[in-house]
Amino acid sequence: MRTRSRNHRVSAAVAGAVASLLALSACSADTHVDIDVPPQSEVQLPDETVQRLQDAVTHAMEATGSSGAIVGVWAPWSGSWVTGIGTQRPDGGGDVTADMQFRAGKVTRAMTCDVLYGVAAAGHVKLSDSITKYVSGAPDLAGVTLGQLCDGTSGIGSFTGRLYSSWLTNPGREWEPRYLATFGIGQPRAGKPGVAYRDSDAGYVLLGLALERATGTSAAELFQTYVADPLDLEATALGALDGAAVLAGGQSMPGEGGALDCAQSRDLTDASWTLGYTDSGAVTDIDDLGRYVQALAAGALAPADDRLDSPLPVAADGPSWYLSDGGALLAASLVGQAGKIPGYITAAFADPSSGLTVAVVLNNSAANGSVGAYLAWELAAIASKAPAAGGATIPEAGLPWTAEQYHEAITAAAVCAPPAE
Repeated sequence: MRTRSRNHRVSAAVAGAVASLLALSACSADTHVDIDVPPQSEVQLPDETVQRLQDAVTHAMEATGSSGAIVGVWAPWSGSWVTGIGTQRPDGGGDVTADMQFRAGKVTRAMTCDVLYGVAAAGHVKLSDSITKYVSGAPDLAGVTLGQLCDGTSGIGSFTGRLYSSWLTNPGREWEPRYLATFGIGQPRAGKPGVAYRDSDAGYVLLGLALERATGTSAAELFQTYVADPLDLEATALGALDGAAVLAGGQSMPGEGGALDCAQSRDLTDASWTLGYTDSGAVTDIDDLGRYVQALAAGALAPADDRLDSPLPVAADGPSWYLSDGGALLAASLVGQAGKIPGYITAAFADPSSGLTVAVVLNNSAANGSVGAYLAWELAAIASKAPAAGGATIPEAGLPWTAEQYHEAITAAAVCAPPAE
């Protein structure tokens, strides 16, 4: 049986990375954390590269029924491309702009793990602590640790499949996190804790509850102290959308005959953030999302050589390079997260060596959340071939897939018909 030693230690490197965060009351102090990434070329990516990137995003919008998207691509050796595409709703509603705030979705999981590592370094918890030390009423979880909840190896199930239709019909309902978690806890366990990865939204909700109770601090405040403040993320928070400009989110619903009506969507912009809590309840904007995923990949808050040291396959039949650990997805050299929340499909990945970073959000959640990852990987493959600017050198490391592969995967996953190619 595989053992995972990280639950018995929080390395000195973690403590050093978050030394300025040792007291929860110090959130007003200067807690800035630098991200070790190559310097970014301050020019736009070449026109040919931008055209290919835009075509890829437009194709994904058509396949998912999204009227709008926001995308950021940063290739340090070549340039960047950050833009909004399309309109707020299928019938208009104004242009989408790059400064709009949106739901971060499953990227929240990685942020929750950042909080865990920071709180552990501050001495409030240990990664090896049982969840039952902080969350009562589930004695059968005594063998599940906080570290396993972060890694996705608790064996606990998920609640999304049971509750998603309720979120669509009553998006404004407030959800108590413990109640959400019961829908996952009540499912049969997937083997012994610490052995295999299982996607578990309930696990990240339980982790959030444990961190709140261990510190006597709300999850929103913990996110601010351990994630947003040190990384200078001004648009990122755990809670409701409240930016000056917000990307409208929706979902196409079945029309007559049962087929999706892709010409319109149910407005889910104001859906309660409590339906995701510390699994998917964060909000952000594209610049913050790009900066955050660079920090995640580079180990700026919790060093990757500790947090990402024992990755496990996401799926038994998936690619050998697709793994998960520490609340993050590992796609070959890219580190990030991807998935959907009612109204939005979001994905963000970064390469800690080259600095290549992609972040994207689509404003229709009718399709499978995997489309977000497919689009991010397609964009990464395109950007990885961008020519060098100003005497820079193109990184030698490549990706084990082509842009065409994931372009085709998006077509296969389409819920609204993309144009013939």
